[in-house]
Amino acid sequence: MDAEKKICIIGSGNWGSAIAKIVGTNAAQNPKFHTRVNMWVFEEMVNGRKLTEIINTEHENVKYLPGHTLPSNVRAVADLVEAVSGADILLFVIPHQFIGKVCDTIKDHIRKDALGLSLIKGVDEGPDGLKLISAVIQEKLGITMSVLMGANIATEVAEDKFCETTIGCKNKDHGALLKELMQTKNFRITVVEESDVVEICGALKNIVAVGAGFCDGLGFGDNTKAAVIRLGLMEMIAFARLFCTAGPVSAATFLESCGVADLITTCYGGRNRKIAEAFVRTGKSIEELEKEMLNGQKLQGPATAAEVFHILTRRNMVQEFPLFSAVYQICYEHHPVSEFISCLQNHPEHM
Repeated sequence: MDAEKKICIIGSGNWGSAIAKIVGTNAAQNPKFHTRVNMWVFEEMVNGRKLTEIINTEHENVKYLPGHTLPSNVRAVADLVEAVSGADILLFVIPHQFIGKVCDTIKDHIRKDALGLSLIKGVDEGPDGLKLISAVIQEKLGITMSVLMGANIATEVAEDKFCETTIGCKNKDHGALLKELMQTKNFRITVVEESDVVEICGALKNIVAVGAGFCDGLGFGDNTKAAVIRLGLMEMIAFARLFCTAGPVSAATFLESCGVADLITTCYGGRNRKIAEAFVRTGKSIEELEKEMLNGQKLQGPATAAEVFHILTRRNMVQEFPLFSAVYQICYEHHPVSEFISCLQNHPEHM
């Protein structure tokens, strides 16, 4: 690849916009990267104006990251093919439900030697079971993929509050380049080789966060939530060891930001916890609450729980993952939410 690598951010929700703030600032200061950063924006009207026009004139994503100035070198582009054209590094930051359609749109319009970095927390259900989003992208586009996952609530990152994150990357040179593009003094990055494990952490912790929200809705305290976090982490490790068969699954990766740190922050903050609490308190469906509370954003936890449950059912392993399974059954099969506490009481860890 040539000097001055061109960057495209595919997605402009609150996480995509927070990342654009970091990447735009770093690209403007580092001669390795082209100054202009394209950001694909799904076009919508906000107060009678196009969102791309607002971002490009006022340098603020007023819908998804209000109150934060984006660097002026970040350019909002409504046409996806135009946005990715010529890019050397593609950052994917969209809800995982849309990744297939996006890849199909750009597959004939990207550089074959482009590097991809997925910041998408979710999994896909392939014909043979679990499919990581990075694998879906790699298969459809034929490019080398890495992942970034961590304890990163978007608004806090945008406010430049100190946090850590993890890049999972099998190639050391690519890892170093991506770290240079993304790291700031308050956004600290560790690069690890177990990219599959890093990515599975980012997906599975959202299921545990739904369980934490159930506890809050039921009025249980921090002791119960600590048990949910610990038992959830045990199920995350067990699931990773079952399904990440491409290489080793070391406990050390779960001690990185992508593991226990992301799990804790999501179980105390984050939209999955918030919606799950409201689900218990209001009796409304997950779909209704998503529409009411998320300002057009998508919820990942229940959808991931459904994909994981179907995989466990096929493998006849539902009983071994009672916390994951209970989240699915409560969200989708009308099981009473009180069942969640019995799944903790009778967890195999306690037998």
